[in-house]
Amino acid sequence: MTELGNRLKEAREAKGLSLDQLQDLTKIQKRYLKGIEEGNFSMMPGKFYVRAFIKQYAEAVGIEPEELFEQYKNEIPSTYDNELPVQLSRVQSRKRITGNSSKIIDLLPKILIGVFVIGTIALIWYFLQTNARNETKEPVQEKNVPARFEQSANLENEVEKNEKTENKEKEKTNSDENETVIDEKTQEQQVSVVEASGRNTVYELKNADKFLLKVASIGGETWVNISNGKGYSFFQGTLSKGGTESQTVDFSKEQEAVIVVGNSANTEIYINDQKVEFAVPPSESVRQDITIRYVPKAE
Repeated sequence: MTELGNRLKEAREAKGLSLDQLQDLTKIQKRYLKGIEEGNFSMMPGKFYVRAFIKQYAEAVGIEPEELFEQYKNEIPSTYDNELPVQLSRVQSRKRITGNSSKIIDLLPKILIGVFVIGTIALIWYFLQTNARNETKEPVQEKNVPARFEQSANLENEVEKNEKTENKEKEKTNSDENETVIDEKTQEQQVSVVEASGRNTVYELKNADKFLLKVASIGGETWVNISNGKGYSFFQGTLSKGGTESQTVDFSKEQEAVIVVGNSANTEIYINDQKVEFAVPPSESVRQDITIRYVPKAE
């Protein structure tokens, strides 16, 4: 047992906490807590988690983490400092890409409205020009060929009526299509942030017939725990590329899902194939505790 592990163990025992109680308090598996006390850091799910787990352990037993890191810096692996900037830069790149996509989506309705207005103006101009040409030709036809003018005028009136009828039908079709699009958008599921504080975020899922939750690893290791609101764990372990890359759980019959994410920079969450962005940026909180409340769609 190392000096660091011995100090943490003494602080835990002074608090009257067992390893099982500390596991419930920190959400860290008992074997990892025991490994910290014994100084066996090689058994951790990844080198990245050593400092994170030690910090949570220290906070739980009332020890200042930064003081602990400084005092026992020779015992604690230093690979964390090398890994974190790479992960943060990857997060920042994704945020820039997401921001650019959002700007394009915001401009799309304005572009469509502009095209519609220009098309309407062009159509009105065309009819005005057609009527002006017809009015210019009518006096000449009256002087030279009265009978033929009447037939031509009747034909033009019929054509104009048909054009107006076709335009009304097109406008009605466009209106029906717009109403259909609005109805379809109304039917889409809604995922909204109800509360975000520190590393804790509460989402609410509405207007959905089902609740399929997918947690995936992107580019590196991440430790996750997926459970329901009653504390039953559906999955607890490490997701990584080349190993178990994702985990999907059906929460359609549950009221809420609880996800503990050990490395949010390497984690993506999907609800019914819709990606959910972290309300708290991974650069601000590596570990995140997320609750998703499910409000089933009314029949």
